[in-house]
Amino acid sequence: MRRVARILPRSPWLGALALVVTVTLLQEVPQAASQTPARPAQAQKSGPQLYKDACAACHGVSGQGQERSVVGFDLALPDFTDCSFATREQDADWLAVAHDGGPARGFSNVMPAFGEALSTDELGAILGHVRTFCADRAWPRGELNLPRTFFTEKAFPEDEAVVTSAFAATGTAVIANEIVYEKRFGARNQIELKLPIEAAKDAAGAWAGGAGDIAFGFKRAMAHSLARGSIFAAAGEFIFPTGDEAAGLSKNTTVFETFASFGQMLPRDSFLQAQAGIELPFDTEKAEREAFWRVATGRTFTQGPFGRSWTPMVELLAARELVDGEPVLWDLVPQVQFSLNTRQHLLMSVGVRMPLNRRSGRSTQVLVYFLWDWFDGGLFSGW
Repeated sequence: MRRVARILPRSPWLGALALVVTVTLLQEVPQAASQTPARPAQAQKSGPQLYKDACAACHGVSGQGQERSVVGFDLALPDFTDCSFATREQDADWLAVAHDGGPARGFSNVMPAFGEALSTDELGAILGHVRTFCADRAWPRGELNLPRTFFTEKAFPEDEAVVTSAFAATGTAVIANEIVYEKRFGARNQIELKLPIEAAKDAAGAWAGGAGDIAFGFKRAMAHSLARGSIFAAAGEFIFPTGDEAAGLSKNTTVFETFASFGQMLPRDSFLQAQAGIELPFDTEKAEREAFWRVATGRTFTQGPFGRSWTPMVELLAARELVDGEPVLWDLVPQVQFSLNTRQHLLMSVGVRMPLNRRSGRSTQVLVYFLWDWFDGGLFSGW
């Protein structure tokens, strides 16, 4: 106490003044510190440089992947210059693997996670460089592969197998199934094979049914633009009278169906799809010509930044036989698609088809499909 008393001025007025000055100086210290110029942030490296530093040791400077003898493990590395592989998936899937490692999409943990070493912007810059390895711009990007609806054919060419079932909710018990196989070839083309199988319960309560008319189709993406978020395709399909005629599962004449499909990306992971076409039977005495048009919209949600997806959608369907006096038949199809596994190449959708007019003889249907994108792996892969 004595030492403190000796350093204070003897006059009380001078002591007060000294105290005010001291407090003022102490308040200025943090302000002065805050005004100290911050150290300039280190400039972010370019995508090619980041790729060279973080990725080239395994994936190679050219993107074709190093030899197994160089990397020291037996896992075959992807070839980023192969457009058939490199263009199929969305940026979000690539970023998920880069950020959280291979297991984020059900792949090997040999692919490490870079989320703690590199920022999202840096990973995006690397991905931007990886995208340059495929120099052929004829291949539509994976972002344009919009979710599959029950009826509106999408424009993106795919490698998929889909099994769809429709159950009559009212009236006669009927189960209509369709097996679809799709094979992509080249940058824009796809062939498709459809086999319908139907079963119904008769008046005695016994089930009977059989196979319907087999269809073979070809589709081509005519134009696409990632910048505009749009894709347009044209297709043709022959439906052959191979079904069980006695069971009423055949039109008894070959039918040619042609249509156009359009897909448009919208903000906030939403989208719009549309399709319009016409069915032209070879023998109009056995089947009527019919025009149809369909539109669908929806939005995809993910669990966390890179988790599984949920896509609620709704379709509006219209069809009219080209006969005088026939009305346009309208149906509404609310539905939701969701991924089953981590890799998200196995999907399921559940929906309801509800007639909006002329309901007599047209039953509400419960719809289910199982989709396997077989290019991305087997049925038991990626869980």
